Amino acid sequence: MRAIAVSEYGATPSLMNVPRPEPGPGEILVKVVAAGLNPFDWKVVDGILKDTVEASFPIVLGTDGAGVVEEVGPDVTRFRPGEQVFGGFQDLARGTGTYAEYAIGREDAPIAQMPEGLIYTQAAAVPTASTTAFNLVREAQLDEDQTVLVVGATGGVGQAVVQLAANQGAKVIATAREDMAEEMRGLGAAEIVDHARGDLNGQVLAAHSDGIDTVIDMVSDKAGVERLTTLLRPGGTYLSTIWSLNPDALAAQEIRGVNLQNSSSTGLLEEVGDLIEAGKLKVRIHREVSLEEAPAALARNRAGSSRGKTVIRV
Repeated sequence: MRAIAVSEYGATPSLMNVPRPEPGPGEILVKVVAAGLNPFDWKVVDGILKDTVEASFPIVLGTDGAGVVEEVGPDVTRFRPGEQVFGGFQDLARGTGTYAEYAIGREDAPIAQMPEGLIYTQAAAVPTASTTAFNLVREAQLDEDQTVLVVGATGGVGQAVVQLAANQGAKVIATAREDMAEEMRGLGAAEIVDHARGDLNGQVLAAHSDGIDTVIDMVSDKAGVERLTTLLRPGGTYLSTIWSLNPDALAAQEIRGVNLQNSSSTGLLEEVGDLIEAGKLKVRIHREVSLEEAPAALARNRAGSSRGKTVIRV
């Protein structure tokens, strides 16, 4: 089968022909229709898990995907051939992933039936981005009296955070360039701030001189965090998805700091699916690419030049 894979850590991802995997006990084989691109995918190439997970090469890239159950292995009771599913499928130990014509999924993995009305490319964009956003907003403990700054708001996680935070009744300030401002307002942002217009802190404080309650940050390094921390009132909360925080140092400033390690489950994926079906969470795709174009899309994501969610049509 065709797949985007690497033969060793640090290699450039490329289109390869690899054997089609076979489902074992408790596993399903899924014919992949679309795969979601995430920063974690190129981090796997860089060897982020090489000291904790033994991998088989070549490694097919991609965690998130959506498709049709082709076969089920022994002891599988939750899925049947022909069902449309979405979720997380990568298994580094077997070298399998979703940037391929077929992927293996474990029955006990965060995989669920696709919500009605959701097309494959949208479903493939959901698992990592939307569950991360859900966990961020839940951990932030937002309410309608609070103001939250979402940094990295135009990315896949950020767009979901904006919507979920607004659903909670919070006043959302989103970072976005001018060409994305109206789109972010359409997702629920009450205010827009733009790095390109100058000092971000100054823009926020111009409207909120007494500070804000929460920062949810998908992009800032430690230096960026130090600057943005000054926006928070005592008792505020700062959440990071890239582990840029020093929670002890923040606690000394009366700020709760959380480096979020996303954790998903079938139940959480189904809960997110319910929000999508209810119209409370929109899934927007900013770029669709072919399998052959996936390496270039990964390079753009690594360079920080991509915007929104990219999905690979398999």
